[in-house]
Amino acid sequence: MDTISTGNVIAFAMECFENGLITEQDTGGVRLNFGDAQSMVKMVEMIGRRLGFGNLLAEGVMRAAVRIGRGAEKLAVHVKGQEVPMHEPRLKRALGLGYAVSPTGADHAHNIHDTNYTTPDAWQKVRAMGILEPVAVEDFGPRKVRLFIYEVGWSILDNCLVMCIFVPWSYDQKVEAVNAITGWNTTMWELLKVAERAMNMARAFNVQEGFTSREDWLPPRFFEPQRSGPISHVAVNPDELKRAKHVYYGMMGWNEQGIPVRARMEELGLDWVADKLEATSFLAAENHELS
Repeated sequence: MDTISTGNVIAFAMECFENGLITEQDTGGVRLNFGDAQSMVKMVEMIGRRLGFGNLLAEGVMRAAVRIGRGAEKLAVHVKGQEVPMHEPRLKRALGLGYAVSPTGADHAHNIHDTNYTTPDAWQKVRAMGILEPVAVEDFGPRKVRLFIYEVGWSILDNCLVMCIFVPWSYDQKVEAVNAITGWNTTMWELLKVAERAMNMARAFNVQEGFTSREDWLPPRFFEPQRSGPISHVAVNPDELKRAKHVYYGMMGWNEQGIPVRARMEELGLDWVADKLEATSFLAAENHELS
């Protein structure tokens, strides 16, 4: 059981309960009110054992919302079916972009946290990649998108190398570690290419499975400010998100639909993936004409 998804789906169920979309008859007698710790713990057990209403929630917010219906979809906070972590895109703009374009849905690990790059000490690490000055939290332009791409690449590389993201390795230290363990003579450039290939292959897989640029988006909740608290005056601007998304596509070497172009895949040595993408695109166009 994933702690993020479990907490999110229970919060979703509580909101449904408080809005009258589900009742105690649906939950097996459990009153799912916000702040009721006993009910929360009970629902964790029911999800883990797939008992009663817990069996439905075990499928996640997207599938549960479809089953509940009656507008529950508007309360389901997810991207591509994955529940959103407790990191706030209404404050961290690039984090929100990361949620939207991630091949696996909302994810805070292969992502960027804007607040980490606002002071000289914090961005010292990324100087090695040509980022020579801090980028403001509220910045959502090309400079922020560029920083996002570079940093996400290193996060993806951590996944490929099975390295913990919480160990504060510098870029040079990661290269030294790979060379020491493998006996290779690899470079930072080569390792970043590993991450680029992984990201583009994941994107190609999603395209093949029917995902489109429409899925690179945030749930409606984030386009409205919080009801109270320190960021109750800000929300994600959909026009800014759309612009940032297409800047991201361009920097990644993808077309306006978010599909990697052949030249980009050839540069990464993924011509065989480009062949599959082109076949997929042809079949999609053919099916569209037939319909």
